[in-house]
Amino acid sequence: MTVLTEDRFAGAAHYIVSEATGYRSRGTGVVASGAGALKAGAVLGQVTATKKFVAFAPAASDGSQTAAAILFEGCDATSADVTRTLTLRDTEVHAEVLHFAEGVTDAQKTAAVASLASHGIIAR
Repeated sequence: MTVLTEDRFAGAAHYIVSEATGYRSRGTGVVASGAGALKAGAVLGQVTATKKFVAFAPAASDGSQTAAAILFEGCDATSADVTRTLTLRDTEVHAEVLHFAEGVTDAQKTAAVASLASHGIIAR
């Protein structure tokens, strides 16, 4: 018999503890082509020139070095831009289930969480 293994942290919005009523915490944004496959809960930065979102990249200097949003549901933006729902403001989230790109250090994660807090996204 085949064993089914399910990632309990893969579903849309699994990272949310609470959010504002009426979907006020959410908005839509474009995840830039080339960002790759991203899971729900991925911490995103926004490229200043294009206003598109990519994985938070602390070593960048294009705007994506500042955490600005969290991906509500997963997407694959490997070869094309993808419009997705994002957590943008006024939300409490589970810090331990947020997704960061490979190589992001604990100190950089702490800085990202502080940046999200400036948008009203509070990690618990």
